[in-house]
Amino acid sequence: MKSFARCVLFGFVAFVPGHAAEKSADPVREATRVWLASLPAALKAELTHHGLVAEEVRRWKPRGANQGVAVDGKHFYGIGNYVVGKYDKVTGERVAEWVGLRGGATVHLNGGLIQDGQLVLAHSNFPQLPMASSLEYFDPASVRPVKSVSLGIRHGSLTWAEKKDGFWWACFAHYNDQGTAPGTDNRSTMVGKFDENWQLLESWLFPPQVVASWGKSSCSGGSWGDDGLLYTTGHDASELYVLRLPKMGVTLEYVTMIKVPFEGQSWAWDRTDRRVIYGIIRRTGEVVVAKIPELPAVLR
Repeated sequence: MKSFARCVLFGFVAFVPGHAAEKSADPVREATRVWLASLPAALKAELTHHGLVAEEVRRWKPRGANQGVAVDGKHFYGIGNYVVGKYDKVTGERVAEWVGLRGGATVHLNGGLIQDGQLVLAHSNFPQLPMASSLEYFDPASVRPVKSVSLGIRHGSLTWAEKKDGFWWACFAHYNDQGTAPGTDNRSTMVGKFDENWQLLESWLFPPQVVASWGKSSCSGGSWGDDGLLYTTGHDASELYVLRLPKMGVTLEYVTMIKVPFEGQSWAWDRTDRRVIYGIIRRTGEVVVAKIPELPAVLR
């Protein structure tokens, strides 16, 4: 005689076969599970650096350069929230300066570079909400503003932007402490590819080990290298993170990390001198010039 299990359901007594509650193992599913578990796994997300260390070349101490720096053939430009100073690359002498108004139109100037003969600065209203950004154009000869392109409310605060191969590449940052939209944190920071009209075409997240290195902050600096790789910095660490566009997925691929003699913040390649970067140390107000080592062929 078959065994029966007795149960009470809504006041009624029901009898069901005892073996009905027992599910027999599915051999096909179990074999599939074992096979999937045997497949190769991705490497653990770590800040590997392959022993790469930048060489310091010189230091300058311009006034007001607490956000970033730009550079051209003969001068570098120290950038603050409402100060842009022009300095001789050889002597460090200040030759021109623009000073805006405290509490004026520029809230948070950040990364800068010489683009198509103009000094182009990334600007946002950080830490205000909603997050809005713009590009501020200066005449590098006189260091006077000549044009402003408002990008309006965007997904994040603009920290750097660069035109390459007919597209704009830009970072819109989120933070963990202030200046971030509710419900987001620095994991939402992204690099976007935009057309001439600043319409977003593609975007990518940062690798988790790079995000972890930011602490409560975000990506402050970035620019494409002469090797086709993307070089980025956080806010405080003396580290340069090398990334590349992924062949699949939505996250930038981590390549390596280079130890540098400047802190995070924004920085700029000196395109007139091979593999040279101008960065800043915010706490000391210094601009640091550094020679960046070539990456081993195996990493490129």
